[in-house]
Amino acid sequence: MKIGLDIMGGDYAPKATVLGAIEACKELGADQKLVLIGDKPAAQSILEEQGFSCDNFEFVHTTQVIGMGEHPTKAIVQKADSSISVGFQMLKEGQIVAFSSAGNTGAMLVGSVFSVKTIPGISRPAMATIIPKLKGGLGILLDVGANADCKPENLMQFGVLGSAYAELVYKIPDPKVALMNIGEEEEKGNLLSLATYPLMKDTELFNFVGNVEGRDLFSDQADVIVTDGFTGNVILKMAESFYVISLKKQIKDEFFTRFNYEQYGGSPVLGVNAPVVVGHGISNPEAIKNMVLLSRDMYTSGLIDKIKQAFQPQ
Repeated sequence: MKIGLDIMGGDYAPKATVLGAIEACKELGADQKLVLIGDKPAAQSILEEQGFSCDNFEFVHTTQVIGMGEHPTKAIVQKADSSISVGFQMLKEGQIVAFSSAGNTGAMLVGSVFSVKTIPGISRPAMATIIPKLKGGLGILLDVGANADCKPENLMQFGVLGSAYAELVYKIPDPKVALMNIGEEEEKGNLLSLATYPLMKDTELFNFVGNVEGRDLFSDQADVIVTDGFTGNVILKMAESFYVISLKKQIKDEFFTRFNYEQYGGSPVLGVNAPVVVGHGISNPEAIKNMVLLSRDMYTSGLIDKIKQAFQPQ
């Protein structure tokens, strides 16, 4: 099993990505090999500095990098020898089973859709994130940025994706799926949530438990919370600030510590034909390690096959 990592993606690449690759390598199984995609001489130099054998990895040298501010579609097309473009080509051809990067999020989404493509039956892929729970454990929130505008059928499908992800990767049995809204009552909400509710209520594809409000985010009321990408991204950015604020206020609390993005590595792109994980642009080695391990777990859990089965024509 070969797992691809873009070592040029992120604000602190390639140093942080290669150091993260070293830590990930220590936790991979004997049959699991990490493929480093990017500037090979730079990577080898860092590995030599760390006294870590280059033989632990495979290398694919690339000559271009997609910057954080570049237009995603143009960059993917015009920079065919970039680490992201090459990574997706390898994923498409089956040379690697999973691919992760802390680089340009838009380019990762474009690459996912146009390279490995969306699973048949799914209209739009979604990005998910982890939500710590007050009583311990975690929940899943999606979409958190892939789709700013959504239709009811999109949210319905996100429920299927999130439920499968929670069950297979995080071992949550029969995950409770809820719809983020401004009230718990069925008749509350905007046009999107009002139209989505009956679709979720009538489905047998997941365990729908109704609407939840923002105050329920960290409770045990739901394991998977579905919303549009605009709302989800606002929630995500606010939640990320809790950890930063706790540090600035010198608050030592186990719950706030679990908001540290480093522990989760990245956001999976759910609904495409192979495991893809997008990391935070400021990812440090710990985050890179966890991003790689998440991409591996998505593959070994059989998540993609489970999603494909859910969307097969009946």
